[in-house]
Amino acid sequence: MSSHHSNESEGESIKSLLKQLASQSLSYRQMVKEKDEYNKSKKSSHASSSRVDNSFGKQSLRINEYYKPSLRKARKERKENPKEVRVELPHFHGKEDVETYLDWEMKVEQLFACNRVSEEKKVPLATLSFQSNAVYWWTALKTKRHLHKDPPITYWNDLRGALRCRHIPSHDNRKFMDKVQRLHQRNLSVEEYWQKMVLYIKRAWINEENHTTISRFLSGLKLEIRNKVELLPYRNLNDLIQLSIKVEKQILRKQSSQKQSSYSVFYDKDEFQRGKEHIEETSLKLFQNLSEHISHTQAREIQCLECLGKGHLASHCSNERSMILRNKYENSIQEKETSESEENDKKKERNRKAK
Repeated sequence: MSSHHSNESEGESIKSLLKQLASQSLSYRQMVKEKDEYNKSKKSSHASSSRVDNSFGKQSLRINEYYKPSLRKARKERKENPKEVRVELPHFHGKEDVETYLDWEMKVEQLFACNRVSEEKKVPLATLSFQSNAVYWWTALKTKRHLHKDPPITYWNDLRGALRCRHIPSHDNRKFMDKVQRLHQRNLSVEEYWQKMVLYIKRAWINEENHTTISRFLSGLKLEIRNKVELLPYRNLNDLIQLSIKVEKQILRKQSSQKQSSYSVFYDKDEFQRGKEHIEETSLKLFQNLSEHISHTQAREIQCLECLGKGHLASHCSNERSMILRNKYENSIQEKETSESEENDKKKERNRKAK
């Protein structure tokens, strides 16, 4: 009985397994049909000429042709096959001007650095920007090197050296070296001083270590800035420049505050002087008014002896009666004087006759 029961259970398990396999095969066939229909719709929309197989294995190999690739795969493809960046360099005409050539060189190097141009493409791009005299010089240089069996110029440093030998005389190089050695901040700001130093170093074609540039930068700073910066910690040249700029701003703020305080002191002095002058003017006016008032009161108290009026003297009296009396008095005095003089004359004559 036990063996019979075990055989029945094994048969049931087999049947269940067969049912599962049948259902899986049905789902598998349904998936294959759906993929076939999707591929057919893609072929009709994109007009592709790919052939669709009926088997699931072959179809699974061709599914990637219709599905979009993942983002990681696209990024990898971009890194492996980067797009070429179009770089337009400024034209160079090869004129005998040192400043023009140095400006062109600096712009070209900036464009190379920004666009990450490879070393192999720098020389072709630079030579494409040549115009007129520069083209003639470049073709002559290539033929000369070919005749002497010298290798062609393929690196930017070699081309830059040849251009410098062509356009920058040796005495100009020494001139730039002297400018670098004599450079000081003076009336420049820290940023302007640093930019000028970088320009002169680049034009003198100086390659020096960071500690040499740091000592050069410090020696040219203003004394008040250098004394403060030397006491502060810094790790590299960039830190030193930033510290110098901060110290310069602090000094400028201090100077501006001192100017404002001195201006306020001068302003207070001017106000005090103007107030003092105003007080003196007002006191003088009051004194004059008071003196006039006193003089008027004194004049009112004076009495005239002729008319017995007040406010004037007898000599300044304007009364008619007093004027008549005064005239009569003056005439009588004159008559008395004349009569006395006549009597004196008569006496003198009598005395003379008597003698």
